[in-house]
Amino acid sequence: MQVIGLTGGIGSGKSLVAKVLEAMGYPVYFSDERSRELVESDPTIKSELIKLLGKEVYTAGKLNRSFLAEKLFSNDEIRLKVNGIIHPRVRSSFALWASEQRGELVFNEAAILFETGADKNFDAMVLVTAPELSKIQRVMKRDKCSEENVRERMAKQWNDDQKIPLAQHVLINDDRTPLLAQIEALVKDLLM
Repeated sequence: MQVIGLTGGIGSGKSLVAKVLEAMGYPVYFSDERSRELVESDPTIKSELIKLLGKEVYTAGKLNRSFLAEKLFSNDEIRLKVNGIIHPRVRSSFALWASEQRGELVFNEAAILFETGADKNFDAMVLVTAPELSKIQRVMKRDKCSEENVRERMAKQWNDDQKIPLAQHVLINDDRTPLLAQIEALVKDLLM
């Protein structure tokens, strides 16, 4: 079994690619979704976040997402510490999940695999790219936020030029190049 990292910047379409792969019958671990679940349920994560940020990070036992987002996007040191609390638990969760899968390919969809050094844990890395304006428009529509907000979030991630040399496979999601054909070619190439 090959374990494949699937990544891309915010608004690139990596989740869309992941859903297509899943529909094709390949197991896909959605790291962002799983991390949201773990932040609510994992006692170690909860206690570490409270120790770092104070009790207001949880309200009535639920993560105070707006409070956490404000802390993450206003302070790089806190963002790195929070990532250091959450990402190892997500990686452990993925390793367990992957060990239970059967088949030739297993995918892990996550936004910041290169940024965290997690790309070294995969047999191959797939990067989904898109023009900056397309990414901004997609995120503004999806999250109902301002262009400035999207640009701030994008600035916290590596850009495509930094990631492309590290990826073994690059998919272009520019609304012109047929994405499904690229995904089919990717799977064929991975299975060779």
